[in-house]
This record gives sequence, C-alpha cells and structure tokens, in this order.
Amino acid sequence: MHRNTLETVMGAIVLLAAAGFVALAYEAADVKGSGGYEIAAEFGSTGGLSVGDDVRISGIKVGQITAQQLDPITYVAKVSMAIEPTIKIPSDSSARITAASLLGGNYLELMPGAATDMLGAGAVIYDTRDPISLSDLLGKAVFSSNNTAN
Repeated sequence: MHRNTLETVMGAIVLLAAAGFVALAYEAADVKGSGGYEIAAEFGSTGGLSVGDDVRISGIKVGQITAQQLDPITYVAKVSMAIEPTIKIPSDSSARITAASLLGGNYLELMPGAATDMLGAGAVIYDTRDPISLSDLLGKAVFSSNNTAN
C-alpha cells in the first residue's frame, strides 16, 4: 500500500514538471503573437524565412512574421508581419532578411529611415534586400578560382 502511494505522488510530480516545461516553452516561443499592427514587405526571395520568425530593429525583437504569399501578378514574395504597437517605423525604412547564425534560422531586419511620417497598418515596404545565399557565394568563389587557374 505504501509503495502505491509513493508511485502516485511521484507520477503527479513528474506530470507537474512536464506541464511546467510545456508552459515555459510556450512562453519562450511567443506562440500567442505580438498583437500589434500589420505591415508587409515585398522580396524577390524569402531565403528560408518562415511564419513565426522574428522581426528585429538593431537586434531587438519588435514583432514577428505572420504570413507569406506569392503575388500572382508580379511574382514577388509578400511577407506580412505584426509589429508591437509601441514601435513606430518611419515610412522610408528598408527591410532585409538576415541569417540568425551559420547553423540556420533567419529573421527580418528593419532598418529605420529618417522620415517624420510613420508606417501605418497595412503599409508595404518596397525598399528590400534579398538574402545572400552562402551556397551561391561558395559556388562563385570555387568557379572563379577554377577560371583563373586555366
């Protein structure tokens, strides 16, 4: 009888610990979203950016990617993002997709401009820079060294 009670108590402790880890992971992942205003940016290539990735200014997270879609007329990738309501972005700002590390993972970096008027909900950033592919750079370096050797 004593052993059954001990096993039940230990099982409850393990379940509580697991629930705590799930809650911590949910909070750290920021799954609930930022609840801010939506803006978009148009890119020639998204380079592995995905929904839920960070939007940063000067390395500080100010929002997250909420959607991606292909414009059927111009064939550009339109990336939608939710920006924190307290952050106001100048209308002449630019955006680029940057690698978070060499191991992978990307984020969208906003580079604020100097305009006095700010982007509102539904605005689109057209001044964008596509991501640089590391494999493309390596290929150029290898093939350019082969051409100079001949």
